[in-house]
Amino acid sequence: MDLTQGTLEEKHSRAKKMMLWFGIISLVMSFAGWTSAFVVSSSRPDWLHDFQLPNAFITSTIVIVLSSITFILAKRALKKNQRQQTTVLLFVTLILGIVFIVCQFKGFQQIIDLGYNFTGPTSNVTMSYIYLIAVVHILHVVVGLISLLVVIYNHFKQKYQPTKMLGFELSATFWHFVDLLWLYLFLFLYFV
Repeated sequence: MDLTQGTLEEKHSRAKKMMLWFGIISLVMSFAGWTSAFVVSSSRPDWLHDFQLPNAFITSTIVIVLSSITFILAKRALKKNQRQQTTVLLFVTLILGIVFIVCQFKGFQQIIDLGYNFTGPTSNVTMSYIYLIAVVHILHVVVGLISLLVVIYNHFKQKYQPTKMLGFELSATFWHFVDLLWLYLFLFLYFV
């Protein structure tokens, strides 16, 4: 397919999707760099080899996977023009996103309760990496939540139709990426 063909609306749609994917690729490269640095640093003599992630991180992983499912169901409902069901599912996704962040902070508190801080005399390089990776991911979840709020607003303004839902799809793509990214990071931190 020639990318220069199609209506102006189709061209704008392809351009916006491509910009999103460029952003996602740059985020993948950033997190790949941090996880690579984590692996390299794990050979340091001051590295904690027996640390296990707090249970709050397990809970947050379940919550964020559920949020992806509710966003998928919201998109399906919108395609069937079931506006009320779409609204409910979008709000459930929003609430689950907020619960994810709350669980992450509970996980940080559990780490602090174990005596490990991000900086200072009670910190170490292992915990600093865990804090850095999780906090940067939380910032991206916040961006996803802002995007979701825009989708909810536009949904109330009835800007999306079963055949016209570009903003909805872009937000969903980013949300699913952030969810998959956390799943990767959780498994990485849990097993590596």
